[in-house]
Amino acid sequence: MKRTYKMLAMLALSFSFTTAGAQETPKEEDFFKIMKVRVPEGTILEVGGLVTLPNGDLGISTRRGDVFIVENPTGSQPYFRKFATGLHEILGLAYKDGAFYVAQRGELTKLIDKNMDGKADVYETIYAWPLSGHYHEYSFGPKIAPDGSFFVTGNVAFGSQEWWRAESRVPMRGWAMNITEDGKMRPWAAGMRSPAGLNVIDGQLYYTENQGDWVGSGGIWKVNEGDFMGHPASLIWTKRNDSPLKLSSEFFYSKMDERRIKDDNGKYLKPENRVNENFKTLFDMKKVFPDLRLPAVWLPYGILGISTSEPVKIPKGNFGPFEGQLLIGDQGMSIISRVFMEKVNGEEQGAAFLFRAGFRSGVLRMAWDQDGSLFVGETNRGWGSAGDANEGLERLVYNNKIPFEMKAVRAMPDGFEIEFTSPVDLKSAQDIASYNVESFIYKYQPVYGSPPVNKETLKIKGVKVSADGLKARIVVNNLRQYYIHTIYVNGIREKQNFYSVVHPVAYYTLNNIPSGEKLAISELSTKNSANDPVASVAPAAKTKKGTADSKAKPETAAKKTVETKAVASAKTPTYNEVKGLLASYTCLACHNPVKKQVGPAFADVAKRNYSNEKILQLIHNPKPENWPGYATEMPPMPQVSKADGLKIAAYINSLK
Repeated sequence: MKRTYKMLAMLALSFSFTTAGAQETPKEEDFFKIMKVRVPEGTILEVGGLVTLPNGDLGISTRRGDVFIVENPTGSQPYFRKFATGLHEILGLAYKDGAFYVAQRGELTKLIDKNMDGKADVYETIYAWPLSGHYHEYSFGPKIAPDGSFFVTGNVAFGSQEWWRAESRVPMRGWAMNITEDGKMRPWAAGMRSPAGLNVIDGQLYYTENQGDWVGSGGIWKVNEGDFMGHPASLIWTKRNDSPLKLSSEFFYSKMDERRIKDDNGKYLKPENRVNENFKTLFDMKKVFPDLRLPAVWLPYGILGISTSEPVKIPKGNFGPFEGQLLIGDQGMSIISRVFMEKVNGEEQGAAFLFRAGFRSGVLRMAWDQDGSLFVGETNRGWGSAGDANEGLERLVYNNKIPFEMKAVRAMPDGFEIEFTSPVDLKSAQDIASYNVESFIYKYQPVYGSPPVNKETLKIKGVKVSADGLKARIVVNNLRQYYIHTIYVNGIREKQNFYSVVHPVAYYTLNNIPSGEKLAISELSTKNSANDPVASVAPAAKTKKGTADSKAKPETAAKKTVETKAVASAKTPTYNEVKGLLASYTCLACHNPVKKQVGPAFADVAKRNYSNEKILQLIHNPKPENWPGYATEMPPMPQVSKADGLKIAAYINSLK
């Protein structure tokens, strides 16, 4: 028996030498380079809005209330000219017919340069809306509708005693508004919480939402007049005569428990996630609230973002194989995700992928330059983000080389079709061990966010690879409508260079399962190298540092048992030993070992002198009130197992 195992180990070692001799798989930065735009000394550019002007200049609005015009923005010496100043936190910018339009905290304002001296001399109020004075009442936009009118969205406030609960204290907080040039406003859609990312794409309004109470995770939503986007705070205004939505707060709360519970002293208790409860989902409540709009594509929290921002469409001829798809920024994680969308049964759905990480600060706004590069406007103050800077302006530049990626994932009656940017190695693509599929969903609840729930690993029955090697159709058991399906292709290799996929994970939101012909088992390859004893001891393909794709495949029960025993007796784990856990549980989205990011550094947590057991308890049920200097709450993480949580806690406490 020992001799057999030694032979298998030698074969595995031989395999490792073979793969090591192959070229290293390129990373995202080998195709899309981040270039800093030179900003004048002393200028603090907390970007709130970006727009490319017809002559190629770049318009920038800032959270500090300035508007700049940048001449020669892609050159080595861009020239910044201050066009307007003294405005109130401008979180959007539009340009139409020679004038700029900005959404201040409390009004849509038109900026005009009448005497043509390069500076605005007219600040004209188009439409004003009320403010309560709460810090969280940000306003976003405007975006120009096909008829020339404008869309603006309004953030909610938070409660005084119930600081965790969103409120719409004054009209149009939590709403999208449609405003005409002559100052007429009509409420457009309600149910928004923090609608920082809105855009009109192909004539249709879309917006992105951030995780919070009643919002399990970020995502992108299509928005039509009269839609309810899911957050109930703004329903207080549906009794207005001009409201296109008639869903009332009273009816909503008669069907949904808002968890307003007081302690013995009469103070409200912050709702926390309940494990093993009979929860409701958005799609459950769609049957009760027909106006409720489901997300077109979820962006899983802590993986593809924590503070989802502006979506933009990749123009024809830009960014190679991805033209026509969407890019969506994230302010908290300082990343850009890519989204492929399709229509199934008349409803939009699709797949989300990580696209580019590593920006200096939080990605809030994006605009295309005429040369095909992408301007990225960034800000951090008060919100927190990954990266070393509090603000910035950068460009994402494509070098015209094609990365080996999943170009698209499409829903099939019996699984998914994965399209690649270049032909795959047939041997790896016909091996079902090269793929893995899981599905999960989020709760619809008044708690801040939601852990992934109803998580299940799905069996792959077989795969059919197209003759040109560009598509692999996998047949999957137990597809679940409305669920997020995580598709891993870690084992797939490129035909020519044997490269791995740069980002080998897709998150497909399956709003509808298409009808049509299913593949017969005779058409499929059912080869599974995981059942091969030699393959089982061969080293797994390397995942690359610096990506969010290094999520491990689901562990076997035996492995979990071994790890659980090891935790009890092992020495204090090092960072490298827990890095995989920190990545798979999305801890690294917000935390750094020694540096403050969205959340406190692990070293700062260690200074609190919590026991390992207390850290585990706080992972499951965080107490954000203990960290008042951080704007983004940590969500409950009950999905972290006791063994894994104690291992993470032991690492954190080793940093004292």
